[in-house]
Amino acid sequence: MKRIGVYICHCGTNIAGAVDCSKVSRYASGLPGVVVARDYVYTCSDPGQEMIKQDIAGHKLDRVVIGACSPRMHEPTFRNTLAEAGLSPFHLQMANLREHVSWVTHDREEATAKAMDLIRAAVARVTLHTDLASLEVPITKRALVVGGGIAGIQAALDIANAGYHVYLVEREPSIGGHMAQLDKTFPTLDCSACILTPKMVDVSRHPNIDLLAYSEVVEVAGYVGNFRVRVRHKPRYVDSSKCTGCGDCVEACVMKKRIPSEFEAGMGGRSAVYIPFPQAVPLKAVVDGTRCLFLTRGKCTRACEEACSRGAIRFDDSERDSELEVGAVVLATGYDLFDARTKPQYGYGILKNVIDGLQFERLACASGPTDGKIVLANGCEPEAIAFLHCIGSRDVNSNRYCSRVCCMYSMKQAHLARDKTRARVYEFYIDIRAAGKGYEEFYERVQEEGVHFIRGKAAEVSERDGKLVVRAEDTTLGRPVEIAVDMVVLGAGLTPRSDAAEVAQTFHVTRSQDGFFAEAHPKLRPVETNTRGIFLAGACQGPKDIPESVAQATAAAGKVTALFAQDFLRTEAMIAQVNEAMCSGCLWCKPVCPFGAIEAVTITERSGRRTVEREVARVNPSLCQGCGACTAACRTGAMSLLGYTDRQVLAEVDAICLGTPS
Repeated sequence: MKRIGVYICHCGTNIAGAVDCSKVSRYASGLPGVVVARDYVYTCSDPGQEMIKQDIAGHKLDRVVIGACSPRMHEPTFRNTLAEAGLSPFHLQMANLREHVSWVTHDREEATAKAMDLIRAAVARVTLHTDLASLEVPITKRALVVGGGIAGIQAALDIANAGYHVYLVEREPSIGGHMAQLDKTFPTLDCSACILTPKMVDVSRHPNIDLLAYSEVVEVAGYVGNFRVRVRHKPRYVDSSKCTGCGDCVEACVMKKRIPSEFEAGMGGRSAVYIPFPQAVPLKAVVDGTRCLFLTRGKCTRACEEACSRGAIRFDDSERDSELEVGAVVLATGYDLFDARTKPQYGYGILKNVIDGLQFERLACASGPTDGKIVLANGCEPEAIAFLHCIGSRDVNSNRYCSRVCCMYSMKQAHLARDKTRARVYEFYIDIRAAGKGYEEFYERVQEEGVHFIRGKAAEVSERDGKLVVRAEDTTLGRPVEIAVDMVVLGAGLTPRSDAAEVAQTFHVTRSQDGFFAEAHPKLRPVETNTRGIFLAGACQGPKDIPESVAQATAAAGKVTALFAQDFLRTEAMIAQVNEAMCSGCLWCKPVCPFGAIEAVTITERSGRRTVEREVARVNPSLCQGCGACTAACRTGAMSLLGYTDRQVLAEVDAICLGTPS
């Protein structure tokens, strides 16, 4: 008979507020094999862990059950407790009394009864726990950073400065991200390009960084410390080793300025062969394969080829793949701006002087299409401008979350509008969210500059007598208002990138309800994912401003360097194993394994008086991460997961359904 100790944690009032912990403890003391049962206010605290250690020694416990928070949060804590007491860390079973009981069951009697059921199931299961062992594997001390915005740049530089090699993969022809498109940054009004460009140059010149621009990650296999990544390099149709970025090919292109420029947010044009912007890194031309007349129709004078004195244009260029081996990954893939065309009531894409915040940035920027002059579509300076907050944010019909940056960038743009024009400026807002350092002071400054703040979300923008009319309800005055202006700037919110689901699947990371990549824990593990060795930085995790993105990037880089400071990693002990005698060799388990841990092997065995060879599945313990997908796919039941065997799980089920341990 096993000697089991059961510990019910109050978790302050998180569990004790809904569950009678003392009653559950008394109940547990009567279960088979339980020699001691206690309840304690904070079992995860040092005194709580010390209590468990003393009981393991004093009562000669060989199994422990903890009824507390999610195992995702505290299972490693209690495993360490058992190990320090000389017990196998895998002789532990946790019952999640917080997320599965107290947070979802409001009736105290029901919650207490449910807690008893879960503890009974945990006791039934822990008796079947066995010793498990993990392996030591070496770490590849090279990192992959995906995304070349400010977060990716900062993470790459921090890791590289720590002495480790970094591959920085960016899908666009140049790094810089959205920050490169901004005019000034709030609240200090720094020139965005002036503070970003030196970092972009540092990345390109750093001896520890390989910059892979115009490339995408298409496949990831392996595990923490040993990832294998396949990168697809898109054809530039330009030999980068010969191109000097002189721009002669751009000037010669017959499509010059006839294609909407992505960098100018559609406010300017570019050629089919183009350099994204004058400060691009790398400063190399690229041919747009979808718009080039020669590549799409075979009909062009190929003037770009003639204009390039170095012979860098290569229309025979093609897509190619390369494989990288890295030990850690930082995802910094950024965000998309909310598509305001899905809110037709504001006239975006319909009324020519309704623009979004990014387009205003390009108008205000000295290197933009108007050389920094804020003008209307007809080239005239506006007499009145309205900035509309919360477009696509805090809205049950689109995104319920706050995009966190819209208030501040709209106020910054209002300042720029007052500074560069003589226009009257109106801000339509629900409430101002200015929580960062110096943000509230900037809000006061903009008010003092004469910007009119109208508390009320704009309902509609229409055109009347050559003017744009913004309709809203002024909730301060308690009446509807109509303001006639010449230009409307929509404070569009931030959304996950359009391909976030695909990227999440490639890297085996999860997404939160809002579609951004999910962190492992919002408070305690904000830059980690549930896939070990893959970290998050910047707005791919949720809306962030520049200081927050930089801080998170540095935090992610710190996690990577801490990982690389070790020489070996211990592999997951709860891994799949095959009963070769039962395996039929169908190998249905192989394609479902996301880590490539299953291979086919040929074994020799006796069948009657004959020796026969047959194919079976075999698990590579270094690659298996214990996800259990193969066990679900196995038709014969030959595949099992250590720590989650059928016998263990059925013991839990029987204890819950039958009321007694099996």
